[in-house]
Amino acid sequence: MLKKPKLKPISKELVLERMRFENPWWVTGEIDDDYNQMQRRLYFDLFFPLVEETDIKRAVVLMGPRRVGKTVMMYHTIEKLLQNKINRHSICFIGIDNPIYLNIGLEELFKLAMKAAGNTNPKGWFVFFDEIQYLKDWEVHLKVLVDSYPNTKFIVSGSAAAALKLKSTESGAGRFTEFMLPPLTFHEYIHLKKYDHLIRPSTLHWNGNVNDFFTSINFKEINNHFINYINFGGYPEVIFSEKIQANPGRYIKSDIV
Repeated sequence: MLKKPKLKPISKELVLERMRFENPWWVTGEIDDDYNQMQRRLYFDLFFPLVEETDIKRAVVLMGPRRVGKTVMMYHTIEKLLQNKINRHSICFIGIDNPIYLNIGLEELFKLAMKAAGNTNPKGWFVFFDEIQYLKDWEVHLKVLVDSYPNTKFIVSGSAAAALKLKSTESGAGRFTEFMLPPLTFHEYIHLKKYDHLIRPSTLHWNGNVNDFFTSINFKEINNHFINYINFGGYPEVIFSEKIQANPGRYIKSDIV
C-alpha cells in the first residue's frame, strides 16, 4: 500500500523572502503603483484615525463583504503612514490567505516580520494581517498580541463579517475596535467615477429648520448613473471593469457570494 507523501515544511527563509516581497516599501518607501493609483474610499477618513490611536491598546478589526476594498484600504493606510514619516521598517503587511503562512501563529509571524525588515525593536510597529479568518482561533492569537505588545498597533481584515463580529465580540472585549466597510454608497460611486460636477450642495428651509441636501445640474444624467450604481456600483472593482459588467452574474456567484 502506497503511503501518502508528507509535505515538507516551508523553510523560514522562504517565509522571510515572501514577507520582503509583500512589503516593498521596506526598500522603496512606497506601496505598489497598482494600489497607489486607486482612489481612496470616503470611509478612509473615518478608518485612519482608528489606526493612528496608538495610545489606545486595541487592535483594529476591518470587516465587510468580499470585494468591497478592505485590502486596498489597508494599503492606502500604509501609504498614509509612510507620508506621515512613520519608519518604513516598522510597517508590515501579511496576507494570511497565503499558504506559505499555514500553521504559523500571529506572534511568530510578527517576530519573522521584524527579522525580515531588519528591525527587531517591537515598539512602534503597525502590523497589518489581511484575511485573518484563514487563521483558526484568530481572535485568541490577536488578543495575546495586543496584551504582549502594547506599543504596537495591529490591524486585521476579514471577509466573513458576521463570524468575525461574533468572535471579536466574544473574545476581544476591550481589545478590539471594529470597523465595518460596506459596499459603495451612491455618494462614493459618484466620487470614484469623478461625476462630482453633477452634484452640488444646497440647503432647504423647512418648518423653521435649515437642512443640508444635494441637488443636481442634470437630473437625467444623474438618474442614469444611479441605475448603473444599482446594477453594478456596490463594488469598486465592478464599476471600473466593462468585462465584469458584461457578465455580472458570474462575478457575483464566483467572487462575492
